[in-house]
Amino acid sequence: MRARALFTATIALTTLAAGAAVPAQAAKPAEPPKEPVAVGYGGAVSTVDETATAVGLDVLRRGGNAVDAAVAAAATLGVTEPFSAGVGGGGFFVYYDAKSERVHTIDGRETAPASMTATSLVNPSTGKPYEFDEARISGLSVGVPGTLLTWRDALARWGTRSLSQMLTPAARVAEDGFTVDETFASQIAANRAAFGQFSSTSALYLPGGQPPVVGSTFRNRDLADTYRLVAKRGTDVFYRGEIGRDVAATVQHPPVATRPIGSWPYPIRPAGMTTADLADYRTRFPAPTRSDYRGLEVYGMSTPSSGGVAVGEALNILEQYDLRSMPAAQAMHHYLEASALAFADRNRYVGDYSRQDVLRELLKDEYAKERACQIDASAALPKPVAPGVPDGAYGGCSAAAVADTRDDRKSTTNLTVADRWGNVVEYTLTIEATGGSGMVVPGRGFLLNNELTDFNFAPTQGTAPDPNLPGPGKRPRSSMSPTIVLADGQPFLAVGTPGGATIITTVLQMLVNRIDLGMTLPEALAAPRASQRNGASTQAEPDFIAAYAGNLPPGHVFSPTAEIGSATGIEFLSNGSLLAAAEPVRRGGGAAAVVGRWPRN
Repeated sequence: MRARALFTATIALTTLAAGAAVPAQAAKPAEPPKEPVAVGYGGAVSTVDETATAVGLDVLRRGGNAVDAAVAAAATLGVTEPFSAGVGGGGFFVYYDAKSERVHTIDGRETAPASMTATSLVNPSTGKPYEFDEARISGLSVGVPGTLLTWRDALARWGTRSLSQMLTPAARVAEDGFTVDETFASQIAANRAAFGQFSSTSALYLPGGQPPVVGSTFRNRDLADTYRLVAKRGTDVFYRGEIGRDVAATVQHPPVATRPIGSWPYPIRPAGMTTADLADYRTRFPAPTRSDYRGLEVYGMSTPSSGGVAVGEALNILEQYDLRSMPAAQAMHHYLEASALAFADRNRYVGDYSRQDVLRELLKDEYAKERACQIDASAALPKPVAPGVPDGAYGGCSAAAVADTRDDRKSTTNLTVADRWGNVVEYTLTIEATGGSGMVVPGRGFLLNNELTDFNFAPTQGTAPDPNLPGPGKRPRSSMSPTIVLADGQPFLAVGTPGGATIITTVLQMLVNRIDLGMTLPEALAAPRASQRNGASTQAEPDFIAAYAGNLPPGHVFSPTAEIGSATGIEFLSNGSLLAAAEPVRRGGGAAAVVGRWPRN
């Protein structure tokens, strides 16, 4: 959780039930306690923040559906989790429609401006790629945001409320303020030098040159005004109006402070995003990826996300083994090896313009069998492993290639919602690194993303084509993996997480924990994590190393990290109830809630 609201947002919905008007000062909904697990009926919400969960839950209680609640909760996260998400970023929205029993997706990923080329992230004076932070804290990193159009289009297609209605509670939170907690303050402190380079960011987040004090009230009236302006005039004010002009001006002329706070080792570079780039932005509606695993149907996000393909391929590889009958360490060994194999293929083949026939081959069971034959139960494969050849002719095993070992310092947020009718939303949204580009749009109250640093700055695949180089109008590859699992066409499980490239492995590990290893959903979320992304070492939490390192086959090398991801999920239980789960500890813990508690009166 990032911050606790000082009050509970009043949701002034003009039409909650057919023709029913609600006064602006409706009774405030009761805020649920910050609990990581809730079981009940009538709908459920799980987010990383209790205020956002409260807002989403109130929408459900007032008759809204899962899409309505997801948008309202996401808008609130843009206030209380501004360093991870907001209208200056993008994301991927996965929706199960109970009426049609189909899964749909929205690609709201940020897009490169028309001026971007394959060498835009290479310093022309040196011929070498920019350092990550050099590119990040600049206009070069900012993609055209997709979040507002994702909200608009999701509501238009599947919602029952207007965008104006769903922005109202978030505007109230921004206006009235919330209490600064340790995490909120520490994220500003970690970005102090970057934020301090910009007058607009310093004014909002570094009053007096320092982060706001823990326990103080934080208000963002500019963001409240932005939400209210969009609520009144629609998304065109962002993509074709004055907010968009301010976004483009910020990228073209970064608001560099005349007296910066702290020092910064790099020049602050402008970039060429224009108002035409904003006006040209469109969401996409690709078919979801699908992988059948142990009799379940696993749906995920297609390109430009690599999440659906990588998670699906790794599951197909693991399906060749009976993980349930293995000792826990052997099951984790196979999970780590399958992750490395899937990442080798992800790095080589998956990007915004990947051919659909190649993506289909990567998700075939026959291809998975060819990849699985490389796993040795007695030793870890030398890393990096080679990508496979998804050409339709399968039968042998393959050998060593170059891995993409770029830094993945990213921060996203995730939410999961289900309603009384059985509709489900799994939504991951982001501004990329914690704090994005570091630039708050002056007078608008939101940070711009640094999503274009998700492109490879220079070719990474040797003599093979690199699918993730920059290009005009191209969307950078993502690892976001919002996932919905069906059993016989009905919802069984929905999970997602933030965490950069570790998102893929976290979602995969949670599915293995829940489906193969017999853990409950809360146990699957809380279990210690490790992330093998086809690198020489495996990133792992200390508890994972303590539990498994001594019992794993030789060849595994671990790099300790404090925590990986911050997941949310909902499971549909056999008795018709819903189990909502969030992190108990990571990132300060999340908040899960249900409309009605069992036992049902």
